[in-house]
Amino acid sequence: MNYNFNEIEAKWQKYWAENQTFKAENNADKTKFYVLDMFPYPSGAGLHVGHPLGYIASDIYSRYKRHKGFNVLHPMGYDSFGLPAEQYAIQTGQHPAITTETNINRYRAQLDQMGFSFDWSREVRTSDPKYYKWTQWIFIQLFNSWYDRDADKARDMNTLISIFEKSGNTTVDAVCDDEVEAFSAADWKQFSSKEQQQTLLKYRLTYLAETEVNWCAELGTVLANDEIVNGVSERGGYPVVRKKMLQWSMRISAYAQRLLDDLGKIDWPQPLKDSQTNWIGRSEGAEVTFMTIPTDENQKEYPIEVFTTRPDTIFGASFMTLAPEHQLVSKITTPAQQVEVDAYIEATSKRSERDRMADVKVITGAFTGAYAKHPFTGDPIPIWIGDYVLAGYGTGAVMSVPCGDQRDYDFAKHFDIPIPNIFKGVDISEEAFADKGSTIIANSDFLNDLPYHKAVKRVIEELEKLKQGTGKINYRLRDAVFSRQRYWGEPFPVYYVNGMPQMIAHEHLPLKLPEVAKYLPTDTGEPPLGNALHWAWDTKSNQVVSNDLISNENGVYPLELNTMPGWAGSSFYFNRYMDQSNDNEIFAKEAIGYWQDVDLYIGGSEHATGHLLYSRFWQKFLFDKGIVPKEEYAKKLINQGMILGTSAIVYRISGTNTYVSKGLKDNHKVDEIRVEVGLINASDELDMEGLRNWQPQFKEAEFVLEDDKYIVGREIEKMSKRWYNVVNPDEICVQYGADSLRLYEMFLGPLEQAKPWNTAGITGVHSFLKKLWKLYFDENGIKLTNNEPTKENLKTLHKTIKKVEEDIEIFSFNTTVSTFMICVNELSAQKCSSKAILQPLAILISPYAPHIAEELWHHLGNTNSISTAPFPKYEAQHTIENSKEYPISFNGKMRFTMKLPLDMDRQEIEEAVMAHEKTQQQLQGRSPKKIIIVPGKIVNIVG
Repeated sequence: MNYNFNEIEAKWQKYWAENQTFKAENNADKTKFYVLDMFPYPSGAGLHVGHPLGYIASDIYSRYKRHKGFNVLHPMGYDSFGLPAEQYAIQTGQHPAITTETNINRYRAQLDQMGFSFDWSREVRTSDPKYYKWTQWIFIQLFNSWYDRDADKARDMNTLISIFEKSGNTTVDAVCDDEVEAFSAADWKQFSSKEQQQTLLKYRLTYLAETEVNWCAELGTVLANDEIVNGVSERGGYPVVRKKMLQWSMRISAYAQRLLDDLGKIDWPQPLKDSQTNWIGRSEGAEVTFMTIPTDENQKEYPIEVFTTRPDTIFGASFMTLAPEHQLVSKITTPAQQVEVDAYIEATSKRSERDRMADVKVITGAFTGAYAKHPFTGDPIPIWIGDYVLAGYGTGAVMSVPCGDQRDYDFAKHFDIPIPNIFKGVDISEEAFADKGSTIIANSDFLNDLPYHKAVKRVIEELEKLKQGTGKINYRLRDAVFSRQRYWGEPFPVYYVNGMPQMIAHEHLPLKLPEVAKYLPTDTGEPPLGNALHWAWDTKSNQVVSNDLISNENGVYPLELNTMPGWAGSSFYFNRYMDQSNDNEIFAKEAIGYWQDVDLYIGGSEHATGHLLYSRFWQKFLFDKGIVPKEEYAKKLINQGMILGTSAIVYRISGTNTYVSKGLKDNHKVDEIRVEVGLINASDELDMEGLRNWQPQFKEAEFVLEDDKYIVGREIEKMSKRWYNVVNPDEICVQYGADSLRLYEMFLGPLEQAKPWNTAGITGVHSFLKKLWKLYFDENGIKLTNNEPTKENLKTLHKTIKKVEEDIEIFSFNTTVSTFMICVNELSAQKCSSKAILQPLAILISPYAPHIAEELWHHLGNTNSISTAPFPKYEAQHTIENSKEYPISFNGKMRFTMKLPLDMDRQEIEEAVMAHEKTQQQLQGRSPKKIIIVPGKIVNIVG
């Protein structure tokens, strides 16, 4: 009976779907285990063999936990809003919903083909109004909340209003905008309704503010830093500039310390924790106020706030540097410097923050013509602007100490700014201070000879006396811009009355995306939703109506034109899976009370400072509001490694259309061009005719061969359509089967490591599956017996059970595949046909190769799915050695071996050895002088 893997796999995939085999119930009688994958964005390209790596690992663990008696939740969905679908809609005019649906269907077919045990009844799609209703709902909760520093948690906005009504804002310690002015209860009551709303907006956890953003005109939208590569958009390669726009932002900075502290509570990879720690960027120091010196009688003094971790070096501050975007630049720049400053600001706007931070060797700047007064000496300090200072980091201004900071020194030397050597040539690094124990600073009557930490404290005390500074903890983490000028995203549940944002009541959600004639920004520069003809909110009927009806008298107001970013829907999806079909609440208390949190989360490390940080922020907010029971949503996270592709490279002689074979390339100046790997055979030979037909640029190409062949170069790198090195899993499944693909991806190496793909290697695991099949079947069909297993059979089985269980528990999936191969080889050599051995073996291999396991289970006479079978129990007595192969030596030289029971005592061992014929041959009738016996180890006969 042959192993017809295509038929077997199709049969069991249909069975699982029809019987909803992996549907999880909110069953409190069983211990829960929640396994989660980072849900994919469904692109038109579908999956390549690198994508399923994490899914296979999570599926193995999910199936294993079911065998161990857990109630397993293993859901899947789609992160289905995003820029690629919108760009395709712009190019083709096809609605993003149509292309997204097509792509999802493609992904679903591929995922099903690989036999994943997902609970599809809980599927979510972020672009489904039934789902984004709850994204909008969370946004409203954030809008109606503020952060109370005293309670260290988010609280309802009504509590803050109550405080304002009783005592104003001077008694409350809240996270808020920097420019909030003090007001009394009487002041609050005198504020107009609009003034009160404007004030509250400075405290809300989601708020409107003018923000520096990455603006891509060609894409018509704001981009996140991780969507920009080398100063251009990752998608399309379009220019990106820095621009101020009125945007919705999320006050994630309120949670900075909690996000930092709670990293210690979760079992996440240390490199990922380090990334988040560095991104949050906690530092202690002082905030210092430098006052500008007016250049004429009409100019006022302006305070410039700077944050420094080294306030003790303030006497070395010989100039100041502001970010080009700093709000004071336009107010303090002198007429003589205006042209230079404007030109510099224009040039800087075309560089991303990431580029500005990375280009430490590129020194640029401009002098504003203005000066500030040193807080202690009163000396005038020149004010420059430089793009190495970022508006959104700290205060957007630094006191520059060239005698103590390399970057400040380089800047000063480049622009010939005087550098006073007030530190007398002493190393002023913190490490040096710690070693030396004291500072030696001129120009100060209160710092000389103070240890470093006392010097810092003293400077802060003196600044506070002058009311020009205070001690402060600063964070690199900035509030997250939450607006996108796109169509294909969650609409904000917001309408505007006299310019002030109002929330749509939650009972009227979802606010659905409207139809638009085109997906580009309007002719007047508004986001794509500005093209909608029906995009106004009627507060009487609580529905969307025509823009023509907008009128204060009629209670009809304009709706927000921006949409939410991609990370909105992915910041809580793990919780929504727990009660996906609930239309009345985000999830029932019973459901989230049972599932609680994610036990195992598998996904890419590239999301460390994006999704994985934002989702922790939302989880903490929902925890503060009593909506979720856990402050962290995922106990354990594993970052799967990358499966690398093997690219194929042809070598074009520069400036020609002639291509030389790999062995000849060193004789020419060549351009390396990657080509479709499907045009290359196993010997690295190029199908030249196929290449000519592949792309027009190769139609008239000439090839210079070696030994009548064109040999390509090979490069192992990221598997990507860009490099034409993608391997389609559909083809692998057709040729070798999904079980072979699953086993091979695990066999390639440790889960967390990158490893190269080689299709030729899959034949080994495919041969293993055929060998496994032959244990159960011969040409006549099933060959199992009810015979008692031998001791060797039991030993092989139970050492396999032990190893498989140990390896799965530590996610060492590659070593488990090796264990299976050893097991099948041993059982084949033992000619094992005992059902008592082969039935538990099918269960052991089921998490890895579920289709063949189900088929074997069925032929073993079982009617239920193998997924319901308990995991085999390891019995140590079957693997404990009960005999020993003793080396028998004569005068220290080993002559033969002899297997003896381990429970023999010395006398019994001696009698057995002396009775052996080979002993008699060695002694030839002589009596030994001494017999040395070490039980369980050696026997040495001294003659």
